[in-house]
Amino acid sequence: MNRSFYATLLLFTSLTARAQSPVIDRTDMPAPTTAAPVDTLRLSVAGPGLPAGAPLLSQRGPAQTWSYAALTPVSQQVERYVTVSSVTATAPLYLLYFGPLGGVNRATAASPQALPLPPGAPVQVTDSYQFYSTTAAAAPAQDFRSVGFGAKLAGTPIPVTYASQAQQDVIYRFPLSYASPRDSSSSFFATPAAASAVGYLSQKRKRVNRPDAWGTLITPFGSFSTVRVVTTLTDHDSVAFGGGPGIGFDLPVTREYKWLAKTHHVPLLTITTTLVGSQETIVSIRYRDRYRRIVPLAAKQEAAALAGVGVYPNPLAAGPLHLTGLPGTAALVQATDLTGRRLFEWPLKAGPTEATIPAAALGSFHGVALLRIQTARAVVVRRVVRQ
Repeated sequence: MNRSFYATLLLFTSLTARAQSPVIDRTDMPAPTTAAPVDTLRLSVAGPGLPAGAPLLSQRGPAQTWSYAALTPVSQQVERYVTVSSVTATAPLYLLYFGPLGGVNRATAASPQALPLPPGAPVQVTDSYQFYSTTAAAAPAQDFRSVGFGAKLAGTPIPVTYASQAQQDVIYRFPLSYASPRDSSSSFFATPAAASAVGYLSQKRKRVNRPDAWGTLITPFGSFSTVRVVTTLTDHDSVAFGGGPGIGFDLPVTREYKWLAKTHHVPLLTITTTLVGSQETIVSIRYRDRYRRIVPLAAKQEAAALAGVGVYPNPLAAGPLHLTGLPGTAALVQATDLTGRRLFEWPLKAGPTEATIPAAALGSFHGVALLRIQTARAVVVRRVVRQ
């Protein structure tokens, strides 16, 4: 086969990938909605382990199907993106950095986010924001990037910008699809000299984005056509407090597996891992979702344990009542008749998985009784007939 055939084949493959893979552009990025929190960017946080049978993170390539429908949320949060003017209204200093006078640092949106301070940092900050910029529609090169941070230290707004426009953190370049080449950027920011006597923070970051798959993503939120981007973050931080000597350290390499789709403005699913040596460990799972009533894992475990509680003999004659399969946690047994009249209450201590309730507890009652066995987090009801 000649070279022109191979060139045609490669071109056809690239065009097919573009036709099938969603193409993410500037309109799919976060943008201000309203000043009040809205439910359009609600995220569920799942436990750090993937459910049994979930796709491996190594599953990549065209026309994939990833079913993460078994993800179970343990908490929820709502992402917020507000106008820069709503932030500068209470901190006018930011106008010079991220507002119309900010030049290359001018932001198009701000998001309430914690500063990337190390755990245990003795600096207390409030009203912290990260500022973002999405390039204008007419710009020849388009991207979505972080242009800086802002927070109040002892009530005084402290802006933190990157060293230069070339060293801002470019999160995505557009258009972005499965056919897009791998790209990288290097960023650097540092605390302004005016605030360094109280605390100093700097971060050097290398960001590498690699679109490695497209296909259908299934989560508890629904089924979507997505392109997956794997982002590798390599960070080196330096910190100092109270004018003391600085300490520099490399953070573990972080990978973000992100499934992007049209019109949703945030990834539909983000699985974050850390890489230490050759060991990659999942540290967080977040996905777009609707409001859900979150049942704590401990409550689910107790409910599952209570589901196995047995009561015998049933029907019951004149002897005691026995409970088996108890979860071993402290509980209270309440008995009522079918009209709701209370017959007895009997506490169960933590530890034993079996218990005996003496016949005297029911007194002279005969008929159908409802036993309500309740722990701190769950309850089960059993029906007992006393002859």
